Amino acid sequence: MPANARVTLCYGPYESSGVVQHRTFRLQGLQAALRARGHRCVLEETHEWNMVELVVSGEVVFSCEIKELEFGGDGKLDPVCKEAVAAVENAY
Repeated sequence: MPANARVTLCYGPYESSGVVQHRTFRLQGLQAALRARGHRCVLEETHEWNMVELVVSGEVVFSCEIKELEFGGDGKLDPVCKEAVAAVENAY
């Protein structure tokens, strides 16, 4: 995938402290890791509970449960972020 790809992060609501809603705190590291590689991130809320999907050129290239991502941070030490960035970079 060329640098500066447009990556859509589709994320659903998840439960935290007894409240279910869309939150972006666990996406911060993923966004930082993608931006560090020159990609543009666009956030899009979905109705799929506890899920994150990365879409490049209309194709889902990576998905995971949102709670698998580390809370906050820069994504450098999060193995799921590394896997997601690799999936984006290996997208045709």
